[in-house]
Amino acid sequence: MNNNDRPLLAVLIDADNVPAKHAANIMREVATIGEPALRRVYGDWSNPHLKGWKEPIHELGLVAHQETSNSTGKNATDIGLVIHAMDILHSGKFDAFVIVSSDSDFTALVNRLREDGLTVIGIGEEKTNKALRNVYNRFILVENLKEESDTEDETPAPPKSSADLNRAYQLIRNAIDRCDTEDEWVPLGAIGLNLRAAYPDFDTRTYGFAKLSGLVKAMPLLEFANKGNHPLVRIRD
Repeated sequence: MNNNDRPLLAVLIDADNVPAKHAANIMREVATIGEPALRRVYGDWSNPHLKGWKEPIHELGLVAHQETSNSTGKNATDIGLVIHAMDILHSGKFDAFVIVSSDSDFTALVNRLREDGLTVIGIGEEKTNKALRNVYNRFILVENLKEESDTEDETPAPPKSSADLNRAYQLIRNAIDRCDTEDEWVPLGAIGLNLRAAYPDFDTRTYGFAKLSGLVKAMPLLEFANKGNHPLVRIRD
């Protein structure tokens, strides 16, 4: 942990599997998690497909690593990122990793980093498979990240559908059931912790709400109350 008590982050970006248009939003989100002291982006920069990364690399202070594939069927970007991740792990300088990719090939790497007790956060597109999402401590969808001009607007978009809200309710209901309390009123913070532990990719923004309290208030089967400045939730009779 650094002097500001913010976790020191190693941010590793797989340019082959995340569009450059998301780069600024990703780094803005990372800054809310901790201090991105190391920020590297990997790709074969001779590939015209990656030309969109040139400007974000310069503007965001990213360090670009050239990974040239010399043989068919091998992903040099993946290999280079994994090798550097293990070097960083053994340096012992960082509190957590942020891996930006939608590629399931990183599942083994994430498991290895977590075995050493490090927090590993994933950021990727909605197409990222569930197996990869679930190995992270937390997984964030790039589709949920706002443009800078939108960050001051705390008014969330409405839920995509009633099915989305019903799905969110079931997850929250499960989290409430896991809370170890004899009182019918459960602290909102405890619900949030249980949600994160059980569903690493749970994000209120997926359902159109900036905060968990707003999502809970939108559910007719849940009751929200502030008691002594402590937000509490219970299941309605």
